[in-house]
Amino acid sequence: MSEKTVGVIGGMGPDATVELMRRVIASTPATDDADHIHMIVDNNPKVPSRIKALIEGTGENPGPTIAEMARRLANAGADFLVIPCNTAHYYYDYAAEAVSVPVVNLVDLTVSTVLAGLTKPKRVGMLASPAVRLVGIFDQAFRDHAIEVVYPELEDQLLDVIKAVKAGRVDASDEAAFNAVAEKLGTEAVDCLVIACSELSVIPECLQSRLPVFDTLTILSDDIIARAKGAGATDESEQTAARRTG
Repeated sequence: MSEKTVGVIGGMGPDATVELMRRVIASTPATDDADHIHMIVDNNPKVPSRIKALIEGTGENPGPTIAEMARRLANAGADFLVIPCNTAHYYYDYAAEAVSVPVVNLVDLTVSTVLAGLTKPKRVGMLASPAVRLVGIFDQAFRDHAIEVVYPELEDQLLDVIKAVKAGRVDASDEAAFNAVAEKLGTEAVDCLVIACSELSVIPECLQSRLPVFDTLTILSDDIIARAKGAGATDESEQTAARRTG
């Protein structure tokens, strides 16, 4: 079976997109260049801000731009598409309805990975942008499996860390704030932590936790490799509870 080409709807943010590519390359079994996966990447930092659109309520709708990126990637030859940004999955329908190739739903993929990795989890702690909580991207997907989603009380601090990553200026105080948020969340009787912001996935080594940690960027990287190599679902109808959150 020939390998499939992945199209990456990226730039949200740029560092997170590059980090996804790095993880795919690092985790792909290869002895030569030709063993690696063909990635077509639209690393477009000009996508309208999800923070301004969803948190501040003043920004342009990113959906049409995401849809246009999806069309370009499909026309360029991508067999399936991915969106590394968790918050951007609020606009998942825009991408999925713009193309005939499958668009991986990272929300559903994350839920299925948590269920496979833990025995009967009841509560998950989300390390994510406040926008993820505001629009409930993960809530129903976990609720369908009787799992409660718990968000940080210190979400403003976490948003500051996310903004620092976007600005490329993470320092010791940001790392301390990241851990303070995670530590507080860990006291809420959660069974695991989910890194559900691709900016936070850029600095996973900063996180110290006694709890199992599921990183959505790693989950997506692993799925890209499986799909490209023919071991993953290749049609949207094969995805677990294919849910569109737009």
